[in-house]
Amino acid sequence: MLNLIVLTGAGISAESGIKTFRDMGGLWEEYDIMEVASPQAWGNNMELVLDFYNQRRKQLLDCKPNAAHYKLAELEKYFNVHIITQNVDDLHEKAGSKNITHLHGELLKSVSTGDSSLVYNIKGWELKKGDLCEKGFQLRPYIVWFGEAVPMLEKAIDITLTADIFVVIGTSLNVYPAAGLLSYVKPKVPIFLVDPNDVYCNRKVTFIKEKASIGVEKLSEELSKING
Repeated sequence: MLNLIVLTGAGISAESGIKTFRDMGGLWEEYDIMEVASPQAWGNNMELVLDFYNQRRKQLLDCKPNAAHYKLAELEKYFNVHIITQNVDDLHEKAGSKNITHLHGELLKSVSTGDSSLVYNIKGWELKKGDLCEKGFQLRPYIVWFGEAVPMLEKAIDITLTADIFVVIGTSLNVYPAAGLLSYVKPKVPIFLVDPNDVYCNRKVTFIKEKASIGVEKLSEELSKING
């Protein structure tokens, strides 16, 4: 089977009701992203950062995968599918996709502030001050914050290099280093881009200008032609 590599961004989860930093609304309009999503923020106001992610986690627990997530899982019948996602939700997993690399971390997990190899599933939606790892260090959200390295980037590059077909869904390609993965797609590999907005890309791309749920259905039709 052909290797189908899919890069997903916020647009694929928007139809499931997942809000981004920019549209949290309410209390979060008072804060700059750097005040809740950076190492400096953690040092300055741990309680605020914990509460911000607790609210996002609480919201996620009420969200379900949409048609785009399910269609990508279904494509595993016909392709070797590997999803590289910028999203921190678990909607790809819930939809049944098997091979997922989270570039920016996972909202439903925590990590030790003293040993980054200690990662835990969070029960429920709350992570609190005083929640410690087995070595006694405070746990923090398992999220790659602004200014931090992206530990899964090398793995994502290696996966991208194997692509027979590369697909981008629901991302503006303005967020680096994820957007830079396109430069690792080998020449002559077909690239599809699903997004309702105009997205600049310096590679030859087949655009499907639709929201994710409709666009991935149309993508599936195009892929069936390639797959014969």
